[in-house]
Amino acid sequence: MKPVFARGNIKTIKNLEKERKAAFKEKQPRVAMRINGIILSLEKNTTGDISNMLKVERTTVYSWIKLWNKYKMNGLLEGHRSGRKSRIDDLQKNMLFDIVDSGPIAYGFDGGVWTSIMITKVIETEFEIKYHPAHVRKLLHKLGFSIQRPTAKLISADPQKQNRWKRYIYPNLKKKQK
Repeated sequence: MKPVFARGNIKTIKNLEKERKAAFKEKQPRVAMRINGIILSLEKNTTGDISNMLKVERTTVYSWIKLWNKYKMNGLLEGHRSGRKSRIDDLQKNMLFDIVDSGPIAYGFDGGVWTSIMITKVIETEFEIKYHPAHVRKLLHKLGFSIQRPTAKLISADPQKQNRWKRYIYPNLKKKQK
């Protein structure tokens, strides 16, 4: 098999070294590794040698070189990673938005505030899809809802005694500077 090398010259190597430093500075180690692979290829190292030096597959180095030769620096940059396809489609998301927007009492729950566990049950009964409550929070955030956390408040507390506590007693309990 004929070896494949990246196309470029000494000036290209110097430019790539600057780009590699910039990639590390911008916290993009994968881009920096690809640039390093291209630099090694420009120095006439084979794909096998480069893969051993960088601890990656030889086919990976080969694809980096192909991308470099076709697109130059744009071929080495991070692309969008789509990730796993959502199990809940757009129509179901709209339905879920309407359910959540109408409130838990309208859906049949006793509480006046949604919890992620309640919404997990709604998704399971309506769409027959099981989600973890933590993922439901992410899903709700994508739909435009925000997480609301309850605050602790004493119902039968005397406001004058609370004020006295905050102003006089609590500051005296704090550690004093030596």
